[in-house]
Amino acid sequence: MRALTPAELAATVGAIASVQLPDGNIPWTPGGHTDPWNLVEAAMALDVGGRHAEAARAYEWVLARQNPDGSFHAYYQGQAVKDPTLDTNVACYLAVGVWHHYLATGDTGFLREMWPAVERTIDFALGHQRETGEIAWRADDPADGSLLTGCSSIHLSLRCAIAVAERLGHERPDWELSVGSLAIAIAHRPEQFLDKSRWAMDWYYPILGGVLRGAPARARIAAYWDTFVVEGRGVRCVSDRPWVTAAETCELVMALDAIGETERARELFGWVQFLRHDDGGYWCGMNFAEERFAEVGEHFTPDQPTWNSAAVVLAAHALDGDGPTAGLFRGEGLPAGLTPEELIDAGIAIEAERGADVRARRLR
Repeated sequence: MRALTPAELAATVGAIASVQLPDGNIPWTPGGHTDPWNLVEAAMALDVGGRHAEAARAYEWVLARQNPDGSFHAYYQGQAVKDPTLDTNVACYLAVGVWHHYLATGDTGFLREMWPAVERTIDFALGHQRETGEIAWRADDPADGSLLTGCSSIHLSLRCAIAVAERLGHERPDWELSVGSLAIAIAHRPEQFLDKSRWAMDWYYPILGGVLRGAPARARIAAYWDTFVVEGRGVRCVSDRPWVTAAETCELVMALDAIGETERARELFGWVQFLRHDDGGYWCGMNFAEERFAEVGEHFTPDQPTWNSAAVVLAAHALDGDGPTAGLFRGEGLPAGLTPEELIDAGIAIEAERGADVRARRLR
C-alpha cells in the first residue's frame, strides 16, 4: 500500500501552493513570515508534485534575498527582514533545493543560473568552520557555538553543492575537505556542539544529513527511540513535552528509509496521518496529553505550516517515489566526501600547493 495515494499527494502539494505569493514567496502560513530553509523545503515539495514553475519562482524569491556575502537572514516578513540573524544552515540549504530541482527537471540552465548563489552561500558558511570541523550556527555571533542538527543539515547541503559543481564542470576540492572534516566532527566530536539533546532533531539529523549509516545509525536510533517516539502517534518535538509533530515524524521516516528501516518508516508515516486536514495540509502537531491540535509553546503552532506539509510530501516520495529525487535523502548520486585518511592526504597536498603558489609569487 502506498504511503499516500496520488490524489492525496496532489492535495497536500496543492495546499502548499495555495499559500505561495505572486512573487514566489512561500511563507509559513498565509500572512506569516518566511525563512529560506523552510521555503526551500516547500519548493522541493512543489517539484515532487510536478509544479516546477512554482518551484522555480520560489527560488527566484530566495535569490533576490541573498546578501552580497552569500548569507541570508533568518526570517523575512514579505520583502522586509524580520530577524537579521545570519544562520549558516539556513543559507546552505539552498544547495539542496537547487540540486533537487535539477534532478526533478533536468534543467541545466537553472543550475547554471543558480550556481553563483550556491557558491557564495557555501563559501559564506565555510568561512565559519572551525579547525575541529564543526560550523558556527550564527555567522553574526560565531561565539554562540555550533548546532548538531544544523551542521548535519549543512553536511547534506555541501554534498549537494559539490554535485552541482561537478555537473557544471567546476572543481572545489576545498569543499570536499570541508565536508569530510564536518562529518568527522558530527560522528566523533559531540563535545563540540551545544547540548540540544532534548530536541528530536539532534537525535536523527546525523542520519538524515547523511553522516551516519549502518551499525552506528541503527544504534543511534535504538538508543533514543523510547525517548522520542510515542506509540501510535509519532515523534515528540522535544523529549519533555507532550507534543508530537508531523515534520519531526516525517523527517525520522526519511532517516529510517535512508538506513533500510523501511517497514518501521511506513508504520510511523501511517501514525501521523491523524494530523491530516481535509484540504490536504497537515496540522503542525498535537498535544497528545490533552488531545488537541493547539499548544502554544516554543516553535509549536496550531496552524498548518507549509514546511510541515512539505516534510510529509518528501517522506511519502522517499517511500514510494521514483526517479532521482526519491533517493536524495538516501544520498543516492551524491559525492560521499573524504575518509579520514583521504582527508589527511588531501590536506597535505593542498597545503603543498598553496606553499608553491606563495613561493611563485615571491619569485615574481
